[in-house]
Amino acid sequence: MAEPRRAPEQERALAPADVSVWDIDAALLLVEDDAGDALLVEEMLSDSELDAPLTWCKTLAEARRFLLSCRTPVCVLLDLHLPDVNGPDAVRRLVESAPDAAIVVLTGMAESGTGLSAVAHGAQDYLVKGRIDPEALGRAVRYALQRKHAERSAAAMRTSRLIEQENARLERALLPIPLLLDDSFQVSARYEAGRAHGLLSGDFYDVVQTADGAVHAVIGDVSGHGAAEAALGVCLRVAWRTAVLTGVNQLEKIGLLEEILVAERSDHHVFATVTTLVFPPSRDRVYIARAGHPGLLLRRGTDVSWVEPDMGMALGLVPGAGRWTITELELSPDSELVLFTDGLFEGRTGPKSRLGEEGLLAMAAKNGALEPRAFVDSLVAEATASAAPYGGLADDVAVLHLGWRATS
Repeated sequence: MAEPRRAPEQERALAPADVSVWDIDAALLLVEDDAGDALLVEEMLSDSELDAPLTWCKTLAEARRFLLSCRTPVCVLLDLHLPDVNGPDAVRRLVESAPDAAIVVLTGMAESGTGLSAVAHGAQDYLVKGRIDPEALGRAVRYALQRKHAERSAAAMRTSRLIEQENARLERALLPIPLLLDDSFQVSARYEAGRAHGLLSGDFYDVVQTADGAVHAVIGDVSGHGAAEAALGVCLRVAWRTAVLTGVNQLEKIGLLEEILVAERSDHHVFATVTTLVFPPSRDRVYIARAGHPGLLLRRGTDVSWVEPDMGMALGLVPGAGRWTITELELSPDSELVLFTDGLFEGRTGPKSRLGEEGLLAMAAKNGALEPRAFVDSLVAEATASAAPYGGLADDVAVLHLGWRATS
């Protein structure tokens, strides 16, 4: 019988069986320098009914060149005694050059310990040459391919989980902690990112109380939902906090945020909407500046109403052309304000309908008696439930509930 043809230049495909339980979607590579042993393995593969192309290499170097050019899954039948390498080191070097290949080691009668060592170095199985039969060989090949697939899947899952955990830790650290000097002012916030597996996205908010007792707040929404938008949102929030602490006035802060957005955005189409508020220590009013952002809810006791302060252009639409003004809103002792991003009311509630501002106001009005945290949670929960049959809330959601605590 003729010697098997040598690779990588020549390749022989085994004759396919009509229908076989041993069919595999992979190539077979035999690395064996002994022609007699190679012929024996080839005959057993033919008798095993494995329907896969077989390539024969006599050295590890030749096998590594073939694996570099191969674009399909490969099961390597590897002899440990080759002209250019010997023992388990052959497995180690093969794993380094072809980490996705499944490996079945072929050992001699007295080398079972070597076979176990080869498995420890990364092989999926080993066979003793003098005890191989077609069924055992076919089974070893199929099991090795399945084990390698399972190993790769498990490794990918572990990597994905580690990345997800690291991202979660990072994003939790980036969520703002209100900077308040005392407990005279109450803040309740809720953040829900729209992007998959994300805790933080393009929406942002922050609250800072300065030494004079005034409380400054901001809420914003960077267009888009990806990591770049999340990074830009964090950049804008940190810039706003810095501006507050250095005494920049309310309208100048908005202009500063636009300059930073234009400088840092990855695409010139990216823009942001923003609302900033200043609660003076007198507690009887609030100053509101709005740049393209939605209106807000005003809570007075159990009554809830919609407020639309004067609005200027969103940041970044026409850089340098925006003109913003300040709206003064009087507050009674029991007044509280609720700010949010448009993701809260833009969820679909029907094939051609959305919750909208009116729907959100009606939802808020029926929950007017709730405490701040429960009120915020109810808005998010009910908006999510109304959109659930139509894919849920696709956009990011930030909600900020603000107000002075009642004095005794």
